[in-house]
Order: sequence, then structure tokens, then C-alpha cells
Amino acid sequence: MSYSGALNPASEDYESRPHYYIGQHDSDRCEVLDDDQYNQVLNSGFNFVTAPITNQHFFRRVVDQHKEFLKERQEWNDRLAPAQRTNPSLPVPIVPTLTDEDTSLYPSHHIGSFITYASPWIDLCSTDPYISGVSRQVLNMEVAYANFCGARTIVIPGPRQDESGRGVAQFARAIQEALLQVTRANLIIHLPMYREPLLEEKCETLSDIFDGSRMDADPKKEIDIFTSWDSWHTIRSVCEYSSRLFLALRIPRRVPEKNLQERWFSEPLHFLTIGQSVFQSNRAGSPTLTKYHQDLINRYMRLKNAPWIILNDVGPNAEDLGAARAIKAIEYPSLAEASKALQERKPKSGLNEYVSYMKYLERQQPPYTAMETPALTSFQDWLQSPLQPLADNLESATYEVFEGDPVKYDQYEAAIKEAMAEWKILKKPSALGTESEPYNPELVCAVAGAGRGPLVTRVLRAAQATNTKIQLWAVEKNQNAFVYLLNKNKREWDGQVTLVKTDMRGWGGPVPRGSSTPCKVDILVTELLGSFGDNELSPECLDGIQNHLFQPSGMSIPHSYTAHLSPISTPRLFADIASRESDPHAFEIPYVVRLFQLDFNAQKVPNHPRFQQAWEFVHPVGVNRADEFAAEYGFGRKYVTPGGGAMYGSNGTNEHNARCCHLTFVCPTRGVTHGLAGYFESTLYESQLEGGGEGKRVEISILPDQIDRKSKDMISWFPIFFPLKKPLYFPQDAELEVSMWRQTDDTKVWYEWLVEVYAWVGPQTRIKVGASEMHSSKKVACLM
Repeated sequence: MSYSGALNPASEDYESRPHYYIGQHDSDRCEVLDDDQYNQVLNSGFNFVTAPITNQHFFRRVVDQHKEFLKERQEWNDRLAPAQRTNPSLPVPIVPTLTDEDTSLYPSHHIGSFITYASPWIDLCSTDPYISGVSRQVLNMEVAYANFCGARTIVIPGPRQDESGRGVAQFARAIQEALLQVTRANLIIHLPMYREPLLEEKCETLSDIFDGSRMDADPKKEIDIFTSWDSWHTIRSVCEYSSRLFLALRIPRRVPEKNLQERWFSEPLHFLTIGQSVFQSNRAGSPTLTKYHQDLINRYMRLKNAPWIILNDVGPNAEDLGAARAIKAIEYPSLAEASKALQERKPKSGLNEYVSYMKYLERQQPPYTAMETPALTSFQDWLQSPLQPLADNLESATYEVFEGDPVKYDQYEAAIKEAMAEWKILKKPSALGTESEPYNPELVCAVAGAGRGPLVTRVLRAAQATNTKIQLWAVEKNQNAFVYLLNKNKREWDGQVTLVKTDMRGWGGPVPRGSSTPCKVDILVTELLGSFGDNELSPECLDGIQNHLFQPSGMSIPHSYTAHLSPISTPRLFADIASRESDPHAFEIPYVVRLFQLDFNAQKVPNHPRFQQAWEFVHPVGVNRADEFAAEYGFGRKYVTPGGGAMYGSNGTNEHNARCCHLTFVCPTRGVTHGLAGYFESTLYESQLEGGGEGKRVEISILPDQIDRKSKDMISWFPIFFPLKKPLYFPQDAELEVSMWRQTDDTKVWYEWLVEVYAWVGPQTRIKVGASEMHSSKKVACLM
């Protein structure tokens, strides 16, 4: 089967998919490729190649030195009394510095295109202190020299086994030390996705040479697919989530279950390595990958910083590359000499068949969706502080971003249409009605927090679509946006809208045409929702204006909204926040972020879904006494809770907007949580027809398992992230208890959150095995 030509690489269709950056690695390569060999590899379709830092000469020198050391130590021990032979202070072998015979890697103009590889024969995990010590010295010498040469990427083979806690800890400490040796290069730890039986590394290590006691893994033993991740978690934790530490993930022949794929997806992937044995042959004898492998690669390539792909041992090998060198050795070869050299070496020419197949897969990827535009992709895992619309005036560009989402405004318009249509059907009392004739077909509508007016336009459209006569007010406190509204009212709305510049909480209410006294509002429309529903103070804003709603039939759009939580693993975000050393409150800020490179800790089980509701707000609040409070506190004041006193020395006027929750999440597999992902859902309008009638519920949602059903392709809101100061590890079959509070002192609103880990040790017994600190965003609270 030919994989070329399925799509034109220059076509727009090709540009709408992620690109593969493919490299070549030869496990038997001992020397850096010369220019001719390097060009030959590039001409076969690869974008980059790997280069060993040291060669076989260095390997033999280290082995010979260690043999000599063991001989001398034995002679030394023979002269000592038996009790002194285990003296830990005996001399240890010191590896001499590198010489020009130990390496063929030198600074060059294309050193940046080499992916340098540390020696696979060292064993940092060895229980023999002499072997592990020599291995550590070799690693430090190699990474320091590669860094000197200008290499920016150094791949280090990971631990061969995971069971030895001591060995992995030794490895992690050696990597931590190596990070101090290099100042600019990234260190990439090469690990398998899981320990696949009979597919372990074959390269002989120092332990294999000098210590034959190490046993290979039992192929009949039950596989724990998370042990490789455990090793990685130990390494990066010891290295404190260094921004220069990445992962090269070896793809197995048999793709593991989805939860392990997602676990690795959340990690800082730099390379995906695919060996020749992973490929299968089709009927024509060409290499192919299973559908499961294709899906896995397609998923990982959706990352903003997509991993590069390294193909292992797929050619051209040393023999193939030797053909060019053989011809070059003859300065002016005759045709006969060149023919003889080619026949002896038989170099492969043209595109490598494995590269050709990977290019074919590249073209067969699903195209980018509406949620994967370049602009949206650039927002992947980018931390933003939440808006403070009450304290700050937004810029026009910010409004423009909001207005670029047609889905949200389509849903708002649908909700307004439903409200207007049902008002007619039910003939509900209206603000302009009289005592003798409560129903008046002309409705009083208001858009509070109008911004640049997108909701005003949608209200006018809904009125026209339902043939409803309205009087419309638009309230906006931002003096700059108000100028825009004045102009828009002239140009687009034909003066149909009454504009009011004021904070909605201080608005005196609408004054209908032909009257001098304020009246009530039938339909109040706002877009005050934040990523967590209430985090931009929608409840507090609506408290200050809801007393203008006509009772009992006045309605708020949105009608209600709920906040939802789920614990997540997101190493990238944790590392980002940890690097903000200048901000002492960095871990106590709820960030707005387009969560993408993450792993959900919890699984959906009976009575414990993956996404759980924290609390709900419904509007209007119980306002049967709103007029009484308005008279006491001034027209337009926010809804006031009866009672005297509250926490934090406040008078309790906003205590009704405080909330708390305690949620239990079930985690079948062990892992680590870095914080809580927050989402919201909102019912914009719920039908008031008896039994639902012909009406419907109009909703919007950013919940991952609901957004496609309720508001597909809506991009107005990204989730919110509540970080933890320290990653919280949990064992298999654990339960994460999440406690959260929405607090207020009448001048500001903030959140507090705590995560606890419980493990079952018996059918009825559960013990606490870990907990986070209590986090509070009070220092960066939302100002009212």
C-alpha cells in the first residue's frame, strides 16, 4: 500500500491538522553522524537525529577501570582482617575526565538539531554503591559536556525496574544533581508507558557486567501498569517539578487502558518513541500501527506543545549510512569503483517506509474542530486571574472576546423568546398592567451590565421574533462602554433603547414612556456569570437590582446556576504556579484557565459522579419583603438578610450568599492531585407551562460531560482552577474529600478549600492518609 499522495501537503486540509516532527534513533549508534550521514538521514524523511554523547572507547575505559578497581579492592581486602573488609570508607573509583578519544560530539552549526543521548549502560539504580557512584559520575560528565557543546536536549534512559524504591530514589537524586550541572539544556527521562513483558531494554549495563544477581522480570507475574508512572512521579517530585525536566514516553506494542493513557497525557511530554517492534505489517508488507495506537497518537498530538516522535531502529542503520562514506573514501571514483561500493553497501534511498507511513497518519488525523482554532489552542493551560467587573472597567478588546461566541448569545436569545412567548400564553400579570387588567402585552425589559450591547440586540431580536411589544432599558456603569452604547443606539437600534449610566445596584428603576414614576421590570437579562458561576459576583449584583422585578411574575435570565468541582492532576499548571516565586499568594488564586493537559482523578461510580455540584444560586432570591427592605435601606439597595451580625465583624447583609459543600470523589487508581477544576451550569429559562407544555428548558454548561448536549462549541467561559500548594498523593481505591466555602464580609467575596485523602482498610473502616493545607483566596478576594 502506498501512503503518499492521500492529501496534498500544501493544501488547506493538510494545514488544518497537527504536524508530526519525526526523528531517528539507532540503538547501536556509537558515534555522532558526520555531515554526509546526517544529510542521508534527513533525505530519508526524518527531521532530526539522535547522537550519543560518548562512544565505545569511553565505555571500555570505564569498564576496564572498574575491573582494575575491583581487583585492587580484593587485594586490599585480602590484607585486612575480616571485620574490616566491609569498611564503607574504603576508596571509591573516580572516573577520569573525558578525552577526544571518548567522544565524537563537538560544537557545530547543527548541534542544535541533535538530540543527545546519555549512555544507556550506566545504572544509577544499582544497589552496588560503586556501580551507582561510577554511573552518577559518568552522567554528570556527559550532561556537562553536551551542555558545553551547545546541545539543548539530553535524553537519559530511565530506571530499568520500578520495584526498588531505593533504586528509583537514587536515580531521582542523580537527575536532581544533573540539573545543576546544566544551565540551559532540558533533561528528558526516557520511560516506558508501562513495563511490557519481554520488551525491556536490551543494552547491557554495568550491573549486568559486574553483578549477575539481578533477575529479569517474571513474564507470568501480574502487571501493575502504573509502576512506571510511580517512578516518574518520584523523579519529578525530587526535582521539584523543574521546568527543564521532561518525559520521553516509549509507546508499547499493546496499548494500555484509557486511564493510563490520560495519566501520561497530563505529564510534560517531549517525545513519543516508537520502536520497530510496535509496527505491524499489512498485506503488502508495509509497516502499520493499530487503530488503538493511531488514536493514542492523535490524542497526544492535540497538545499545544505537541510531542515530537522518535522512531527507534527503523533505519537507515550504520551499514546503510556506510555506503556514502565508502564512496567518499575514493576521492575520484570511477563508475566501476562507485558501482562496486554501492553493491557492497547497498544503501537505501528515498523516503524511509516508516516515515512514509507516519506522514500518512499525519494526513489522516481528524481536522481541527471549532474548539481547536489557533486562538483557542494558544489558551491551553494558560493561567489568567479572574475578572473583577465590579471593581474594574473592562476594555473594548475584552468585550470583543466575549462577543465572539455566537453559541452563548443564541442560547440567551432562545431563553428570551421562550419567556416572551410563554408570557403571552399564560397572560401573566405585567409591570404595565393595571389592577383591573393585570396582563398587558407590552413588557418592560432591562439588560443590566450591558457592556457593548450584544444582549440588547438579542432582546430586540427576540421581541421581533415573538411579535412582542417591549420597552427596553440598558444599564451600564463603564463610562467608556456607555459612549459605545450611545452610538450603537443611534446606528443600530434606532433609538429604541433607554440607556442608563450607573452601577446596576444603584439604579432607580425604569420610568415608562408617558410616566414620571418608576415601574417594575418584567424580564431582567444579565451576563454576569463567571467560570464557577458566582465567582464574578453575579449573586451580589443581582441582589442589588432584583427589587425592580415585578412580583410575582417578573423573571431573571439566567434563572439559576450551579457550581461543580472535580479533583485533577495537572503537573504543568502546578509547575507554572510554583515558578511564580515573586507572588506569595500564587497558590491561593482561583485561576481561569482552559484546562487541557490534565487527568481527572475521580471516576464515575454510583452516587459519586466525576463532576459534583457544590452549590446553587436561584434568582430572584425570595423577595417577598424586598419592598420593605428597599424602603428601609434606600431604593435599589441589595437584598438584605434579616438578622444582626455575622462572621468577620460584618453586619451580615451578604450572608445569604455564603455557601459551603463537602464532596466525596472515588479514585480507583493511585495518583496525585494538584487542585480542583471548577465548572458551572446555568438554566437561563425554565418553562412555566404546566407539565412543561410546549415550552422547554434553555441551558448553558461548561461541564465536560454536558457541554456538547447543552451548549456545544461554546467558548465564552474557560474552567476555573483552585490549586493546591503541595501535590497530594493518594493510594489505589482512595476517596478524596473536598470541602469548599464561599465566604463574604459584605465588602468582598472569597473561597476557601481543603482536600483530604481517605483509604479503606476494611469493609467498614476508613483511615485518613493525607490532607492539604486550608487554602484561602481572601488576600485576592473579589471586591463588591
